[in-house]
Amino acid sequence: MTRASFRTWHRLQFQETLAAKRMNPTLYRRPLPTDAVEFSSTAGRRLFAEALASGGLDGYFRLAEQFHTQAEPEFCGLGSLVVALNALGIDPGRLWKGPWRWFSEELLDCCVSHEQVRRRGLDLDEVACLARCNGATVDLRRAESSDVGAWRASLDAAAHGDGVVIAAYDRSALDQTGSGHFSPIGGYFDAKDMVLVLDVARFKYPPHWISAERLWKAMLPIDPTTGRSRGWIYLRRRAQGGSLGFTLSCEGEDLKGFARRLSAIVEQLGLGARIEEIATALLPVATHLTVRVPSSNAHEEAIGAARDAVRKLSLFTRVEQAVGVERAEAVTLLLIAIADRLAPARHDELLAPPTDASTEGPLTTEIANLRDQLAALWTITEAQLATACVTDPDCAHTISK
Repeated sequence: MTRASFRTWHRLQFQETLAAKRMNPTLYRRPLPTDAVEFSSTAGRRLFAEALASGGLDGYFRLAEQFHTQAEPEFCGLGSLVVALNALGIDPGRLWKGPWRWFSEELLDCCVSHEQVRRRGLDLDEVACLARCNGATVDLRRAESSDVGAWRASLDAAAHGDGVVIAAYDRSALDQTGSGHFSPIGGYFDAKDMVLVLDVARFKYPPHWISAERLWKAMLPIDPTTGRSRGWIYLRRRAQGGSLGFTLSCEGEDLKGFARRLSAIVEQLGLGARIEEIATALLPVATHLTVRVPSSNAHEEAIGAARDAVRKLSLFTRVEQAVGVERAEAVTLLLIAIADRLAPARHDELLAPPTDASTEGPLTTEIANLRDQLAALWTITEAQLATACVTDPDCAHTISK
C-alpha cells in the first residue's frame, strides 16, 4: 500500500468510525440540575461538615464503605440493595466468589428473575420483596399515602444509624434525565432540610445533596407499572437472618400475578377448609417455592438440615398423602407460612409444636423468611383491591376476608 493510498484508507476508516458514533452515540455522565449540590464540590463538602457536626451522618460511613455502582443500566434497585444489605452487615449465607460470602446483584435472585430486571427494572414492591428474602425487615411507605413529615422521620432515624433508607423516585421530577430510579440515602441535614443521595448510577450522576421535600415530591408521580406513587423503604437487619434453603421465586410469572393467585386460593377455599383441601389447592403455586442452589459444603448441609426438618413434621405426612412426595415439602412450608390467614382451628393445627424438638431450629429462619415474603405479596394484592374498590364498592367484602 502506497503512502497516499494508506492516507486515503485511514481517512475512510476515520469517517466510518465517526459515522458509527453518530448513529450510536455514547455518553459520559450528565450535569446535575442547578438545585442539586455535587457531593465533592466546595458547597457539598461544606454541607457534609455541617451535617456531620449535627449528627446527621452517623449512618453515612457504613454506607460509604459499601458504596457500589449498579452493574447494569436497569439494576438501580439491585445496586441500591447491595449497598444497603452489606451496610447492615447481613450475611447472605451463600458464596459470592472464592470463599467469600458477600452480596452482589447476582445473589439477589428471589422474587424477580434477573432476565426480567434487565428488561424492565424493578418496582417498589419488588425491591421490598428482595430485601425481605435476603435478611432485612422492611417498612414500605408510599408518598401518596404518607406525608413529608413521615419521610423526614425516616431520614432522621437512618441518619442516626438506626437503619437504611432507599428512595424510589421519578428523576424527571428533579429535572434529571430518565424516569424511575432507586438510590440509598447517605445522610440528612435537618437544619437545611437537605438529603444526601448516594446515586448508584455513578456513570450518570455523582452523589449529591438535594432538598428532602423536593425528593419527596419526586416520589408522588404515578409509576405506570403499579398505578401507584413511588416512595421509600426503611431497612433494618432481621434478627434471624436470611433464608439459606427455601425462597419464593416468580420465574416465568410476575410478582403481582403470583400474589393474586395465592390470594384467590385462600379466598375461594374459605376459612373452614381442611388442611388436605388447602394443600391440594396450593399445589399449582408450590412450584414457586424453590430450593436455593448450594454454594458451599456448609450451605448444602444447612439446606439438607432444613429439608430433613420439614420431613419430620407430622404435617408433612398428611400433606404428602394429599399431594404426593414431589411437592410435599413446598406445600408444607406454604401451609405453615399462611397459617395466620386461615381459621383459628387451622392456624393452631398448623402451628402445633413439632414432636421432634430438633426440627425447630433449622426451620425457624426459613419460615420467618417465607412469611416476610408472603407479607409483601399480601400487601400488594390488598393495595390492588383497595384501588379497585374506588370504582367498584361491591368489592369491599373481598378485602375484609
